[in-house]
Amino acid sequence: MEKLAIDGGKKVFETPANIPSWPPVYEDTAEEIKALYLSHAWSFYGKKEVEFNNEFAKYTGAKHCAMMANGTVTLEVAMQALGIGPGDEVIVPAYTWIATGEAVVVCGATPVIVDIDPETFCIDTDRIEEAITSRTKAIIPVHLYGSMSDMDRVMEIAKKHNLFVIEDCAHAHGGEWNGRHVGTIGDVGSFSFQQSKTMVSGEGGACLCNDDELGDKLGRISHIGYQYAAKQGQAGTPPPMGLICHNYRVTEFQALILLSQLRYLRRDTELRAANAEYLRGRLNAIDGISCQKPGRCATLQGYYNFGVRLDSDRLKDGITRAEFVKAVCAEDAPVGIGWGNPMYRQKLWSVPENMYRISSCDVAERLATKDLIVIPLQWLMTPREDLSKLADAFEKVMAAYAK
Repeated sequence: MEKLAIDGGKKVFETPANIPSWPPVYEDTAEEIKALYLSHAWSFYGKKEVEFNNEFAKYTGAKHCAMMANGTVTLEVAMQALGIGPGDEVIVPAYTWIATGEAVVVCGATPVIVDIDPETFCIDTDRIEEAITSRTKAIIPVHLYGSMSDMDRVMEIAKKHNLFVIEDCAHAHGGEWNGRHVGTIGDVGSFSFQQSKTMVSGEGGACLCNDDELGDKLGRISHIGYQYAAKQGQAGTPPPMGLICHNYRVTEFQALILLSQLRYLRRDTELRAANAEYLRGRLNAIDGISCQKPGRCATLQGYYNFGVRLDSDRLKDGITRAEFVKAVCAEDAPVGIGWGNPMYRQKLWSVPENMYRISSCDVAERLATKDLIVIPLQWLMTPREDLSKLADAFEKVMAAYAK
């Protein structure tokens, strides 16, 4: 058996993998940013913000797009625009970032946490109906890492029970379900452009929708009541009385950066999807390893990270996921474990137990704490020979650590 690098053996990667820096930068964009800086026009429904809203809506097939400060307030604004508030319940998955559940609490509603599917790691649609009560107002399916929630089933349940659907697409830019871009299937699609995401502007977010009245509300709530594309000091028509609006504006710099990335989104999404399929084939062939399945009806899977399930019960006594990951990283193949806990037990989750409702979440507990390994997005942008070596590193460590 080949000696592991962590034990002094030869590394799989004798020379470092060609992992690109993130986020990507482009020289022509840097020149555009300089010109924008010198223009003095940096904010308030500027030319670039309006252009990005229009172009992202066009790219995704949505009727309306509203840029906002980040991908947390997009969820909050979506719920406010849909009239979700105190006394209401919103169904969310157990494994996601804390923002999904805490945004519900910020709106005064109660997050109802349900388990996830063991193959996609997205919300288990068989568990949604069990959680519905007379107070349920909406479902927030999260398209997680490298899979999409089963939107056909989610929409079927929502229609049956007269519920809103807010798609959390923070991980899914570029992904398509049955030919429809994610975020355009439910009532609202919520996107994040935070530093680690597939499309990046440091901070930022956007909501998509196809309803004119809802689109107007999304824009006004996030833009202190101004109607879409209005000039500062020229409010025009007022917001509906009682629609309390906020200042969640973005700057022209964020919009410009995102416009440059949008030019490459289709190309890069297809590259990541092709590399993910190659990696999935290699890793699924290793006994004790299974990869997160792409969405059941994914016609083009968007990727944020690549999820891998390690059957930790197959490891030798005393060997844990943490030890396995440490050994893979020692082969000069950096990978991680995601958030390490389900949403409701993450370190930054500060919601008291009496403010949310939860059912048994055995799948999420096991996945998050024992089995999940996360391969960062950048790996899906590397040359095929590096992906092959990454798979070799998993094979090498599993051969040494399996029972």
